[in-house]
Amino acid sequence: MAYLTFDNIKITGISACVPKNIDKIADNKFLFTEDELTQFTKQVGIAERRIADANTCASDLCTIAAEKLIEAMSIDKQTIDLILFVTQSGDYILPASSILIQDRLKLPKTSAAFDVNLGCSGYVYGLSIVYSFMQQHNFRKSLLLVGDTSSKAINPKDKINCLLFGDSGTATIIEKDKELNKSYFSLNSDGSGYEAIIIHGGACRHKCSEETLKEVKYEDGCIRSAIELSMNGPAVFNFTIREVPKSIMELLSFANLTLDDTDYLVYHQANKFINDFLTKKLKYPKDKVPYSLPKFGNTSCASIPITIVTELKRELSTRKKLILSGFGVGLSWANAILDIENCQIPDLTEI
Repeated sequence: MAYLTFDNIKITGISACVPKNIDKIADNKFLFTEDELTQFTKQVGIAERRIADANTCASDLCTIAAEKLIEAMSIDKQTIDLILFVTQSGDYILPASSILIQDRLKLPKTSAAFDVNLGCSGYVYGLSIVYSFMQQHNFRKSLLLVGDTSSKAINPKDKINCLLFGDSGTATIIEKDKELNKSYFSLNSDGSGYEAIIIHGGACRHKCSEETLKEVKYEDGCIRSAIELSMNGPAVFNFTIREVPKSIMELLSFANLTLDDTDYLVYHQANKFINDFLTKKLKYPKDKVPYSLPKFGNTSCASIPITIVTELKRELSTRKKLILSGFGVGLSWANAILDIENCQIPDLTEI
């Protein structure tokens, strides 16, 4: 089991940035009837989402979120020793976007910087990596950037996916703290289900070509090319309900805790039906499960921090014990149990 335990490390600040452009689900009548749109919002839980323009990348949203957080916390940039960027929407195939962000933010050249290609589980995985680095004696502060512009990978004629995904970028500051309790992580993967959420073309396995750019109409009526996202919803649902509740309970047991010991359960914002099903299966109180999904859609790896920023800002003025649970593309899933106290959370930034 990939269980990790950390002492005296904590999140001290979280910020989020989204595009100003709002796509209201009810306005999408080019492919759907009014009844279909109503049912979509009721079952999936998305009423609107934010869509980046052609010139805005995930790195831009994360950089703005980081600038706001660094200013709000009056952080000396010279004390940031690590920049980790979790995304599946990099600026380029190479170089890594984190290194470009280092320059844009004018962070020290002595900072370590690298990207991690993860989606739905990415925030929890990213935290575990940063916490591991922060165990080193000389590390002072780390900047975790997590964001995607998933809308750029969706064909607008793909009825399965075209209303699901929104764009956002987040920034998290992690530091040492002698008084905070332990934190616990579990990291999991199952590559046998990799085709459940995938972009088949455009990288090294199937390089970009006339064939991968060609739009194809599938039996379900959806239209997409090989360089656009494909998702098997039933396969994702079955994987999630099979693995996620079990892994949460196993991590709690590892930490010698129960669900009653926790204050909030923050899921990856997959869709309302899946997340409500998980909550019911765990018998966890619904009022302790926050949702950002109605306002932002499925924001991939950024969905957990954007939920904290928009839904839990006031609640985290005092110490709270959170379960964080991310699951999806890979297939990959990860959970964390950690305390947050006196966390700086600036208001949401819109650009």
